[in-house]
Amino acid sequence: MNLLESLRTAYRGLIANKLRSTLTMLGIIIGVGAVVAMISIGTGASDFATSRIKELGSNILFISPGSPGGQGFGGARGAEGTQESLDQKDAEAIKDGISTIKKVSPEYTSGAQVIYKKQNTNTSIVGATSTYEDVHNFHIGSGSFIDESDQKTTKRVAVLGTNVVTDLFGKSNAIGQTIKIKSIPFKVIGVMEEKGQSGFQNLDNQIFIPLSAAQKRLFGAKHLSTISIQAKNEEVMDQASEDIEALLLERHEIENADEADFRIRSQAEILDTMSQVTGTLTILLGGIAAISLIVGGIGIMNIMLVSVTERTREIGLRKAVGAKKRDILAQFLIESVLLSLLGGAIGLGLGWGGSVLISRIGGWPSIISLNSVLLAFFFAVAIGVFFGVWPARRASNLNPIEALRFE
Repeated sequence: MNLLESLRTAYRGLIANKLRSTLTMLGIIIGVGAVVAMISIGTGASDFATSRIKELGSNILFISPGSPGGQGFGGARGAEGTQESLDQKDAEAIKDGISTIKKVSPEYTSGAQVIYKKQNTNTSIVGATSTYEDVHNFHIGSGSFIDESDQKTTKRVAVLGTNVVTDLFGKSNAIGQTIKIKSIPFKVIGVMEEKGQSGFQNLDNQIFIPLSAAQKRLFGAKHLSTISIQAKNEEVMDQASEDIEALLLERHEIENADEADFRIRSQAEILDTMSQVTGTLTILLGGIAAISLIVGGIGIMNIMLVSVTERTREIGLRKAVGAKKRDILAQFLIESVLLSLLGGAIGLGLGWGGSVLISRIGGWPSIISLNSVLLAFFFAVAIGVFFGVWPARRASNLNPIEALRFE
């Protein structure tokens, strides 16, 4: 019995019980569809986040308060806590003392409620200077950004992200209007360009005010949340990081770098961390979806065992007229694999459609990769073979005389 004849026999066996075959394939259809949809959404989200981070530039360093390991307290300012270990003088020292850097952006960030007439929203308030735009590659869309005179005079002016404009003003023009942040009035002088999501943060949900106004007028803070550094080029990143570390250790009177009260991270490190997180998420989603493939495989094995029982006399008759053990084995194994392949093909179509639908409804990007398609099909075939072997072996091992007597 050749392969073509085995395929025909398996196909006739499936067609003879259409409803049962369809219900059996349902587990594989759901499993393959879920795997393809989850992996495509996870991959799309990962690529989207990565591209957004790359847009900020590859020559950026971020200095934040805290120990290098991210836990505990340390350094000469331990009494104040690591969250207050950076200040404006540190930023100025880096600007004046490190030759490998281009620009420095000292920043203080905190959350607050913002009110315009009867509208209000809770958002992130970023105290920044005029260098913020170039360091973060995030520029003004209309109006003007904070300048040096605003910083020196602690002027109460604000630049809004596009989402904040929508929340407070709708379609009205925001420039020239006055908003209140913690009951303190600020005049809107500009609106940032639309930037969207970057990592875990939506850059459009921010309000920018002069750093001096954020520290003195709003939050009463003397420290900085972050010092962002733009190196001259990507080649000097490591040297700039080493020079900055040495300078801050000296300024903070810390001898051991392991006890530093600050952390220095590059854009590449943040990108790597993001890739690891989204990669793990993709694997997790795919693994959860793959469980339904196992359930579908168990369903195939169950139905194939029923099929062997129902067709016992047929098997005995075929053996009696000369069918060999391997012919019976091939017949039922091919039938099992055919169920998996048909279910996999339908599941692939549903998975693609599902990922597109979720992408449009939820705003998540999706990418159907060749790897996800091959992976889903590989599992479908593997499950068909794995769960079909036992019923096929059971059918091939039947004694023809006893099979013919079976009622």
